[in-house]
Amino acid sequence: MSDTNFLGKAARLSLMGFDVDGVLTDGTLYFTAQGDTMKAFSSLDGHGLKMLQQAGIEVVIISGRTSSALELRAQNLGIDELYMGVGDKRKVMTEILQQRGMDFSAAGYMGDDVVDLPLLRACGFSATVADGHAEVISRVDYVSQKVGGRGAVREVCDLILRAQGKWDASLTEYLA
Repeated sequence: MSDTNFLGKAARLSLMGFDVDGVLTDGTLYFTAQGDTMKAFSSLDGHGLKMLQQAGIEVVIISGRTSSALELRAQNLGIDELYMGVGDKRKVMTEILQQRGMDFSAAGYMGDDVVDLPLLRACGFSATVADGHAEVISRVDYVSQKVGGRGAVREVCDLILRAQGKWDASLTEYLA
């Protein structure tokens, strides 16, 4: 981890972006005989994304690949800001932030490979998965204990909620 003040950075987030392959999934790509791609998503990660949204933190998904499975998953989670087939993720995030009158200090991103580095390095908070590329691990604010597609996203969502003092409130409906 490049910065020990990751909680302070996470506390300032209004928007959190996520990569897909290797982050929301384990990175394995399954192809059917018809050429369709299948992906497996963690329900724990999905609920973490919903909790972020319920706490007022906007969730954005930016992926280099296009996938109907991802499109369905985003719809299922109520995530309207889905960008697929993206070559320059930093450029897309720049446009998203400009539309909202925000700067990168209020945005975070979680990616796992070197193609994510330009965006990870620009954001106010950056995270990766335990099995991310070594070059990414050495340059982000937070490295999850969990691997991609197996709870890493949930770990980061929980961390953000705790850093913002919203964790207890996010549990209220489950503890009533």
